[in-house]
Amino acid sequence: MDTWESFRMAGKTLAANRMRSTLTMLGIIIGNASVILMVGIGQGAQKYASEQFQSLGTDVIFVITGTDNARRNVIAPPNRLVIDDAEAIATQVPTVRGVAPQVNGSELAIAGNNTERATLIGTTDGYATVRNAEVSAGRFLSEDDVKRNARVVTMGAAISKKLFPDSTPIGQSVRIRGTSYEVIGLMSEKGAFLGTNQDDTIFLPITTMSNQITGKTSPYGVAVQVINISATSNDNVEAAQFQIANLLRLRHRTSDINAEDTFTIRTQQDALEIVGNITGALTILLAAIAGISLFVGGIGIMNIMLVSVTERTQEIGLRKAIGASPSDILTQFTIEAVILSLLGGAIGTGIGIGGILIIAATTPLQAGVSIGAISLAVGVSGGIGLFFGIFPAKQASKLDPIVALRSI
Repeated sequence: MDTWESFRMAGKTLAANRMRSTLTMLGIIIGNASVILMVGIGQGAQKYASEQFQSLGTDVIFVITGTDNARRNVIAPPNRLVIDDAEAIATQVPTVRGVAPQVNGSELAIAGNNTERATLIGTTDGYATVRNAEVSAGRFLSEDDVKRNARVVTMGAAISKKLFPDSTPIGQSVRIRGTSYEVIGLMSEKGAFLGTNQDDTIFLPITTMSNQITGKTSPYGVAVQVINISATSNDNVEAAQFQIANLLRLRHRTSDINAEDTFTIRTQQDALEIVGNITGALTILLAAIAGISLFVGGIGIMNIMLVSVTERTQEIGLRKAIGASPSDILTQFTIEAVILSLLGGAIGTGIGIGGILIIAATTPLQAGVSIGAISLAVGVSGGIGLFFGIFPAKQASKLDPIVALRSI
């Protein structure tokens, strides 16, 4: 019997038992759909995180203040970063394009009868350049605002809509901790970043923020939490890191070469790699969990095929009696198992792709169809059908035709 005839008979047999064939394929369908869907979601999360970081600038460097218990030999200055450190970086590091010190806070903002909690960022005029922030109306903070401790703010798009739903905020006042601040600008929408809405932010001059809200001043100047820095180019990021570190060590007078730095320097690329590693590991984990369904589906195929061998003992005996060889029986039962696996894989693939398209259309995740994941899932499902179908097929091919015919 040729291969085509084996395929025809296998298809006829499966069609005659539609319900059993469908239930047998269910495990493969769920497994394939799950693997493709999980991989698509994971890759979409990686792409989304990458684009979010790219939007902030790939040449951005962050200098973060160190802990108070760092081992050091400090002659005079504190180990906290101060605004003078930012000014020194801006004037003495040649690979730096822009610098913006930053102080963070969170307070209730009041405008008329509307009250909302907002994220406060005290910074300088360089923030907009370093962090790729754009103003849609009015202006951003200026150098003069910082020098004068001006009571002015530039608002994010979302918080301005909440506080001023029926009017433009430019020129109006917002109260924070009982003090009124004039709204001088409105930022363009940037959306959420890692679960935080960037548009719920109010920007103040860093001196105003420190003097009137956080109170983080010292004999050495205004204490800052982060210094945002942009390098002159992506190629100069590493050189800028090295130069900034040396300058800050000199300014903080850390004389012990074995002492810990009193600051931490990170780049946007560092953060992107960390997020990429996390999402990549989660993608592999989710795909592995989903892959268990494929294994369970393979066991289901083997069980059903073993039952099929028992039910079709008479058929096997009759076919052997009229000349079918053991290899013919082996081929037919193997083909039946592979057909179930491949058909279940194809249906599962369609469901998985459909799920990815729905997620991409309804969520911020730009989930994509992974050709590699589809090939792997369909290939594994076909291999599972072949692997788990061999044993029942061999059992069928070994039946003694005399014994099988006695059951008629």
